Parts: sequence; C-alpha cells; structure tokens
Amino acid sequence: MRVLVVGAGGVGSAFVAIASKREAYSHITVADIDVTKAEGAVATATSAEGNRIVSAFIDASSEDSVAELARSMQADIILNACDPRFNPPIFSGAFAAGCNYVDMAMNLSVPHPTHPFSKTGIRLGDGQFAEHPTWKNRGLMALVGMGVEPGFSDVAARYAADELFSEIHEIGVRDGADLVVDGYDFAPTFSIWTTIEECLNPPVIYERDRGWYTTPPFSEPEIFTFPAGIGALKCVNVEHEEVILIPRWIDVERVTFKYGLGDDFINVLKTLQKLDLVSTDPVEVRGVRVSPRDVVAATLPDPAELGDKMHGRTCAGTWVKGIGKDGAPREVYVYHIVDNAWSMREFGHQAVVWQTAVMPAVAIELMATGQWMTRGVVGPEALPSEPFLDLLDQHGMEWDFGEYWEKSPAPERERASTA
Repeated sequence: MRVLVVGAGGVGSAFVAIASKREAYSHITVADIDVTKAEGAVATATSAEGNRIVSAFIDASSEDSVAELARSMQADIILNACDPRFNPPIFSGAFAAGCNYVDMAMNLSVPHPTHPFSKTGIRLGDGQFAEHPTWKNRGLMALVGMGVEPGFSDVAARYAADELFSEIHEIGVRDGADLVVDGYDFAPTFSIWTTIEECLNPPVIYERDRGWYTTPPFSEPEIFTFPAGIGALKCVNVEHEEVILIPRWIDVERVTFKYGLGDDFINVLKTLQKLDLVSTDPVEVRGVRVSPRDVVAATLPDPAELGDKMHGRTCAGTWVKGIGKDGAPREVYVYHIVDNAWSMREFGHQAVVWQTAVMPAVAIELMATGQWMTRGVVGPEALPSEPFLDLLDQHGMEWDFGEYWEKSPAPERERASTA
C-alpha cells in the first residue's frame, strides 16, 4: 500500500514512525508546506531504506497540489493529518487523483444562524457525506473520522453493539486523562486550534425521537470515573463527530460526547472567547493580517514537543448502556489507555498524538488487506470491529472493556481486579 500523508505535525509524524514498522506499507510519502518538518518525520521512521519513506512539499490548501503529488507518488491512499479546515481541498484532491482517503476529523460545522444553542446548522461532515454517491459510483472509499476520537471510540461502539448488547439505550464517548505537563500552567496536549473549535462550538446531542440538536458549550456536567486509577473527572458536552457518526450505523436512543477538561482549562477557553481570541477572521496588526486564533496557537508550546515534559496517561473510550445479550441491564466502558512514558520510550512521541496516529495506521493496514475496504463515504462504525481491535493489540497498548454501574467501574469488577 502506497500512502501519502498530508501534514507532518505531531500526528502525521507519529503515524510515519508507527507505519514504518509495518510491512503492509510499501511506500510512504510525508508532505508538508514546511519541508523541514516532513524531513524530520522521515528521520524518525524505522526501516526507511531504499527510499521507502520520503518527504515532499505540498500546499494542503490547494486541491491541485494534493492531486498532483498523489499522482506523482502513485498513492493508493491519502491520509489527511492536517487541521480539519484543510479537509475540503484534501478530500477533493484525493478524489481528483483517484485515491482512497482517510481523515481523523470531519469537515467543520457552521452553527445555526438564529438558534445556535438548540438547533444544528451545517453539521460536522455534512459536505463529505453529500459526496457519498459520487465516491461510491467511482469505486473509491473515504473513511472519515478515523483517529482516536472519533475513530477508536466509534469502533468501540460497533464492538459493543455486535458483541455485548442486544439493545442499546445510550452511548457516551468519554475522554479523560491524568497527564501533567511540567513547567506550564496551560499547555494543551493536542492542537489548540482544533480544541477551541470543538470546545466552544455548540455541542451536538442525538436523541432518536428528536434527532440532532445543540446546547450551550460545556453543558450537562457529570462525574465519570475512568479506569486504571485515572479516577473520577467532571466531564462536559463538547462538539464531536461521534454524535453524528454513531446513529448513522448503530440503533441507539441517545448519543453524547463529553471531555474531562477540568475547570481551569474551561476557564481559559472562556477567557479567550470573551477576548475574541478564538476568532479565525484575520485582523490587521501593524500592517500584517493574522487571525487571533493563529496568534494563540503560535504563543503556546507545540503539543508534539511536550513529550519529555509530560507524565501520566490518556484514556479514550465509549460508555454504553442498554440490555445485555442475557436480557439483563448492562453498562460497559470500552477503552484504550496510553502511558506517556511508554509511547516516548517506544516511539519518541507523546501519548496523545501517538494514540491518535496509531488508529489510522491500523485502519489503513486493514484497507490494504481488504478487510476494511468498501465504497463511498463511511465512518468507522460501518465496518467490522474485531479485525481492527485484534490488529490494534499488536501495536503494544491493548484495548479493554469493563463492567460499569452509574458511570463508575462496577463493584464486582473492582473486587475481581484486586483479588
């Protein structure tokens, strides 16, 4: 499988380090508008002999640039490792070049013009799903939302629906961590540009009888207890793709996504919003036009470079409530935990970017073998979960699930683990 990786930031570089260890990847081109970043990603790869892994220039904002490089490198798949604002030209460029496509975040939403906190406007990924017939008719596959969240979380929902439940009442993706970054009061471990987008946009909730609707940011706070000692965290609603994706393929009454952000993190985001520093509209400063959000991103540390200052673990997972296969009420949490010390030691990448990057690495390998190959625009839950979960275990950090009760590990599970 020949892959073109568009974007050599933290996740793109981590993907190269992971995929370079796998025989399924016959050739990898990692491209960026900053070629030195792409060259740096190649330098972290293993088994790069014989020009198997190369760097290149690309302008991700140009459909023509994406299509031209994909053709010249004879790419089978384009992995979009850029911020989702670049999705439209990369998505279109892949189609123009006749390539299959994978991204880790779907096209951006646009809030409802008059009722942003109760009604959806343009939803995440609407533009991509509108192209489903075109991609299907051409025999191409676009796998959207295939990072860790969305991505693994959607696979986890599929697994629960197929293997653990006969009826599902509620699915809630819950993300938490006990990561600490030494020397910083505020240092997001993922792209601040994307974090602002998903946290300050109106969160989306799905209910079967109501469809998709929105609320104000940080709504419906709850305490969710994460496994393996990470513990209880206050989680709040944020906008995320799983709420759009999961009901398309899984029969469920309600779907939410909540982050364990913490009050300090939320207060920083609210302050940035009050100062209008989250805007993407350029303003002129001493003759230079720049967006306030880009200024914020430039002043914060690069998340990809925080690994040696981080310690702790990150947990991504999907909580599911319904009726088990035996007809009794059941709650489970299907999750994946990565320890930063492990990911730094084994791959040289911090836990959050490694966890995000390993998921498309698994998915593309399954596409290469035909186990995950279909036509059209699809999400991860449209595909079988077990091949993905089996292959994920080969990468060193295994997934798991636990019995829960009222959003905490069930007492029976806790007793069993300490016996």
